[in-house]
Amino acid sequence: MAHPTRTASLTIDGKTYELPIHSPTAGPDVIDITKLYAQAGVFTHDPGFTSTSACDSAITFIDGDKGELMHRGYPIDQLAEKSHYLEVCYLLLYGELPSAAELEKFETTITRHTMIHEQMHNFFRGFRRDAHPMATMVGVVGAMSAFYHDSTDINDAHQREIASHRLIAKMPTIAAMAYKYSIGQPFVYPRNDLDYASNFLRMCFAVPAEDYVVDPVLARAMDRIFTLHADHEQNASTSTVRLASSSGANPFACIAAGIACLWGPAHGGANQACLEMLKEIGHPARIPEFIARAKDKNDPFRLMGFGHRVYKNFDPRATVMKKSADEVLDLLGVENNPLLQIAKELERIAVQDEYFIEKKLFPNVDFYSGIILEAMGFPTAMFTPIFAVSRTVGWISQWKEQLADPAMKIGRPRQLYMGETLRDYVEIENR
Repeated sequence: MAHPTRTASLTIDGKTYELPIHSPTAGPDVIDITKLYAQAGVFTHDPGFTSTSACDSAITFIDGDKGELMHRGYPIDQLAEKSHYLEVCYLLLYGELPSAAELEKFETTITRHTMIHEQMHNFFRGFRRDAHPMATMVGVVGAMSAFYHDSTDINDAHQREIASHRLIAKMPTIAAMAYKYSIGQPFVYPRNDLDYASNFLRMCFAVPAEDYVVDPVLARAMDRIFTLHADHEQNASTSTVRLASSSGANPFACIAAGIACLWGPAHGGANQACLEMLKEIGHPARIPEFIARAKDKNDPFRLMGFGHRVYKNFDPRATVMKKSADEVLDLLGVENNPLLQIAKELERIAVQDEYFIEKKLFPNVDFYSGIILEAMGFPTAMFTPIFAVSRTVGWISQWKEQLADPAMKIGRPRQLYMGETLRDYVEIENR
């Protein structure tokens, strides 16, 4: 962190305190309140930490007003159009785009780590058949530390590297196994001759009686879903990973914590909620009724998959995802899928409706990714596990960055206590 050249003055009860102001390479300036409690005896209050910078980071930058998302300075639309997921993984992990030789070595390393320990199959069989795949993933990923003891020492750079590769490589295998288990089909092992996205699709949809030949259009769409969800700055699950890491927890425990946080419908479950909304609408003819309900302030119904908490004009990821959605629907068709018919009609109406335009309720990345995954044949319960596969590299990159930060300390938010003050214990017979 650069030495501040400016300060902000805060006056409390007539006494003034000078607080350093740090200027980032992009984004708003930050007032450093690190020593505020020590100097002035007060805390700041910021529920949800929406106005608080918790760390230095050089990985991802978002400007919600402009609709910008950059990884290591590269715009997401360029990465999604010209790159692919494992190259973006390398960029997030190491800070620069790889040379051809570096990329080949990285892809080979990831491919060689895709199998999981055979004994871990027993973990899956311990869950009920109707367990949500996210419940299975939280348990299995957390249990990885019981199998991979040689990559749990966070103070060893080599072990951190191995843990990073293992998590990126094994997460698709674990997610696919969770899916296979939930539908009562045998597990499908990964294959080294397939790319990352194709391997995942095959592990989900192949069966012993008949192999699954991966369509390149679907593999490209899957790769884009992975790429567009790879990292998103200090969101809830990433903050969870960082908070868990700050205690010195092993990498598998940290990522399991991130998966648990991602499971929340307000975070990773948005595209699942979008598809469930389409089911509720039920038929294209009912769309005007639901749009009218969305406009009614007294109606609790909300259109899922439109607008974004961070992006105030448009979601840069959605533009690329729409292209993939169109390609997938052109390939697979929507004639026999009423949900996709509703989605296409809802999209058409929403982008023309003055209310949506005025409120900037554009179709977001969750809207399009939900459509793609539905068209591919994934049940909605698998949407969030796929998000977890995508986001694993972001969590790991943030985890590695935090461990290398000399300013890192154990996370310890403060509170505005509004409970009872001191009172004496009363014996039970006197209550």
